[in-house]
Amino acid sequence: MHERAAVVAEALRRGGAPGTVRELADSTRTAVEAAAALGCAVGAIVKSLVFVADDEPVLVLVSGADRVDLTRLRRALPATEVRRANPDEVRTATGQVIGGVAPLGHPRPLRCLIDPGLGAFETIWAAAGTPHAVFPTSFPELTRLAGATVSSIAADG
Repeated sequence: MHERAAVVAEALRRGGAPGTVRELADSTRTAVEAAAALGCAVGAIVKSLVFVADDEPVLVLVSGADRVDLTRLRRALPATEVRRANPDEVRTATGQVIGGVAPLGHPRPLRCLIDPGLGAFETIWAAAGTPHAVFPTSFPELTRLAGATVSSIAADG
């Protein structure tokens, strides 16, 4: 197992999660690719996105079918300035690369918000530290594992 995926697998084990990391031959770098590789709806894919809010990294978890509304995110934090993290900031904050960012297994805990839209699916799939690794979970379990605050941050429509 890839080193980054092993870190996520250990975080799942420590968190008491029954799901296991699956490494796939096909890329899961985007929500569309992940859904195709897993044979599930794009909405059941967790997008783990890193933003910088007033100079602090924040992890945002939304459905693969949704986009983050920056105004809602800024209000939910609350923060004066919010922007998407660049690839170096993502790697520094998470130890992982864009396209494989897991909602857990980071060098240090990150403030995390999760959109309730992910709760529409019984099983959701999140990246596991690489663009070829995923794990299954549920909305309540992911919220607990990530230490996330539920907040409506997805854009309408």
